[in-house]
Amino acid sequence: MSEIGDHFNTIAVLSLAYDLTGSGAVVGGIMISRTLPPILAAPVAGVLLDRMDRRKIMFWSDVVRAVVALLFVLVLTHRQDWMLYLLSALLVFASPFFSSGRSAVLPRITAPEELHTANAVTQTTGWLTLTFGTMLGGLSTAQFGYEWAFVANSLSFVFSAFAVWKLQSPRGFYAERSEIEAHASQRGRFFGDFAESLSYIRRTPLILAILLAGVGWSTGGGAAQILFTLFGKAVYNRGAEGIGLIWGFAGVGLVLGGVIGHQLGRRLNYHQYLHAVWINFLIHGLSYIAFSQTGLLGGICFIALSRMAMGANNVQNRTMLLTHTPDSMRGRVFSTAEAMNNATMMVSMSVASIAAIHYGPRDIGFVAGLFSTATALPWAWATFVKKLPEPRREVVPEGDEELGLGAT
Repeated sequence: MSEIGDHFNTIAVLSLAYDLTGSGAVVGGIMISRTLPPILAAPVAGVLLDRMDRRKIMFWSDVVRAVVALLFVLVLTHRQDWMLYLLSALLVFASPFFSSGRSAVLPRITAPEELHTANAVTQTTGWLTLTFGTMLGGLSTAQFGYEWAFVANSLSFVFSAFAVWKLQSPRGFYAERSEIEAHASQRGRFFGDFAESLSYIRRTPLILAILLAGVGWSTGGGAAQILFTLFGKAVYNRGAEGIGLIWGFAGVGLVLGGVIGHQLGRRLNYHQYLHAVWINFLIHGLSYIAFSQTGLLGGICFIALSRMAMGANNVQNRTMLLTHTPDSMRGRVFSTAEAMNNATMMVSMSVASIAAIHYGPRDIGFVAGLFSTATALPWAWATFVKKLPEPRREVVPEGDEELGLGAT
């Protein structure tokens, strides 16, 4: 529910920023202000999620975001763009505490044999909120104004906090850590905990490859955060409605991709999964390039196809992380993945924002698509030369030999 409000807020803030300044560079600055804080927060979030009650951390993340989201209403009276930067930064700083926590607790609230389906449903539901949240956000912002979007965002966090508080798990919501690990954490080994997770990622090829694949997507995905606004406003001349349509069809593609990823995960063995990843990256990148060169109808269709390929990848990759990462590391691994993606997206958005001063959106989109397409190449190479052996599974469903995903 909070994600629907998030998308109301995103569309409203980006549209308001453009209305206040008329500058694509400012839109890029807003997006950067929504990317840097989660990078700084991610290491702290990961360590705390592996030390403390994950449910409580998620709850307080929602409470803080509910307050900050409501403060956006002040921008409508003061009309200062610096307030958009500040509030955006505060809003997203708390996000890794929730998003990484949500991933970390999933194996605790599902049976092992339900984990892949639960992961697919969780991600697909999130993408449904992207579809409806952006479409409704664009239409409602145009119809009812910005204030409605900001209030709706705040209320969505309140509802999410209530839902999180009602979560139940027989084993509780603390990470399973050895007595030595727990005692060391109590002595305040923050940097030691974080370094331990980096060492685990580095020595586990599959986990490292999945995180780097996310970085590869972010090279083009960051620019998309700028381009979607510029295409809706300046290329298609459809204002907030145009932005909402692009984001909405991107969400449609992700939902369809989630369904495909769920089915593939039930049918593919481990080696076939590796091949599916690079093929989907190829489809994603080429469709992104096509999006950048066509009109509104073609653009929304190609961006849907692009996101469909990535949705299928995301479901399968997330299941791999959930089933192969130890519970004691899960919060740190997911927060590190989020930080890596956000850092790359920030660089991509910065470059796209600067490029928007000198080049048109179509040129920028073409180059961004090339970067996304290139991600397929190292993954394909690693697959063909067998550089990605399957690590030990930490979550093993009953009747595992009958499941496709992860089987050799």
